[in-house]
Amino acid sequence: MVKLVVAYRHPTDVEEFERRYKHEHVAMARRIPHMSKIEFGKVAGMMDGSKAPYHRIAELYFPNPGAMGQGASSAEGQAAVKHAADIASGGLDAMVVEVEE
Repeated sequence: MVKLVVAYRHPTDVEEFERRYKHEHVAMARRIPHMSKIEFGKVAGMMDGSKAPYHRIAELYFPNPGAMGQGASSAEGQAAVKHAADIASGGLDAMVVEVEE
């Protein structure tokens, strides 16, 4: 299993980001085909109490790298990628993680 972790840095306009993320982006991301599971979360902070470098994290799970590639290259995947870039005024990092159990 693999997952795509999308880490959104702090946006320049938090209210606008949250509005578009919750009311537009989440639904778009849920439509990406070949996903096994998806999780969304707002970063609360670092363990030492300091401010984290990220505002939100999304984790999209796929059964294998091929399924992730198919999902990302689909029309739904491409739309979600474009939308993520559009709303991420503070930038984002996307990482592929091999899930170990």
